[in-house]
Amino acid sequence: MEKLSLNNELSKNSYPGRGIVIGRTADGKKAVSAYFIMGRSENSRNRVFVEDGEGIRTQAFDPSKLTDPSLIIYAPVRVLNNSTIVTNGDQTDTIYDLMKEGKTFEQSLRTREFEPDGPNYTPRISGIMNIEDGNYDFCMSILKSNNGDPDCCNRYTFSYDNPKAGEGRFIHTYMGDGNPLPSFEGEPELVEIDGDIDSFTDMIWNSLNEDNKVSLFVRFINIEDGSYETRIVNKNK
Repeated sequence: MEKLSLNNELSKNSYPGRGIVIGRTADGKKAVSAYFIMGRSENSRNRVFVEDGEGIRTQAFDPSKLTDPSLIIYAPVRVLNNSTIVTNGDQTDTIYDLMKEGKTFEQSLRTREFEPDGPNYTPRISGIMNIEDGNYDFCMSILKSNNGDPDCCNRYTFSYDNPKAGEGRFIHTYMGDGNPLPSFEGEPELVEIDGDIDSFTDMIWNSLNEDNKVSLFVRFINIEDGSYETRIVNKNK
């Protein structure tokens, strides 16, 4: 699989929707995660990321303009022991709660499916990073309708052991803009991970479409001791 430039992939796509990047820094020392949200409607654009414990949540920037919170207000990032969960919806809580009960990442997501927002039927994309005793692996998942048919949910899980330094995987909800919006297809894209947390954050934010971008979360986790740094960027200030 060809390694792609994340900058190029974001710059050429005016509406990838929501996206998750997970990988490893070029020096091999840190696990990398990024999550961004975009929006076309006023309701979708009226959001910010805020810290919530070790994770984050979305909240309305202007509460008076919030119309339907059901698919836009959620916790994209939560931490359970040595695992960091990153998703594009309230399935973050599903994964967190069921893994606490002993279920796996994949088993937890079998209780969910794509979002009920026909005709788009937005895929639910999820990732989990596991870091323990200097070891690192991650998984990514997508739950999507069967080519727009809501009667069938297609479920795909991708697992990556001992991720290679300087590489990451990128999964997003849409292939691009459209009506209805075309769901992501294929395996998470292989992308280059480069730079420190600030340059990486700036690269992603500056590559996203200026009109549609809303918020960005980036976290670098030290694989040896689990300490981390986080960056949050919100268009609404």
